[in-house]
Amino acid sequence: MAEFLYQDNLISVSNDSITFFNYYFPSGKGLSVNYFDIDKIEFKEPTLLNGKYRYWGTGNFVTWYPRDFKRSTRDRIFFLYRKNKIIKIGFTVENSQKVITIFKSKKLLF
Repeated sequence: MAEFLYQDNLISVSNDSITFFNYYFPSGKGLSVNYFDIDKIEFKEPTLLNGKYRYWGTGNFVTWYPRDFKRSTRDRIFFLYRKNKIIKIGFTVENSQKVITIFKSKKLLF
C-alpha cells in the first residue's frame, strides 16, 4: 500500500504518484500520474486567464482542471506537464505550502 505524503479532498500525493480525485467529467473518476511520467510542475497565482474560475474541465483544450468548486478561493494553481502529452493538468490543493515542499523535495517543481 502506498504511503501518502499528502492527502486532501482534491488530491493525494504518495512516494511515486499523484492521484487527482474527480478528474473525469461527468463520471468523477480519478486519475493517477506516476512521477516518471511528469516532465515538470509549476504554480501560479490564480487569475481569470489561468483558470481561477474553471471549476471542472477545460476552456481551451490545453489545460484540464479536475473538479474543485472552491478553486476561485485557492492561493495557488498548479500546472502539471506530462511527458509525451499535449494536455496539461491544472489543479489546486487545500494546503499549497505543504504540497510545494513535497514537490520541491521530489524535484518536480520548477
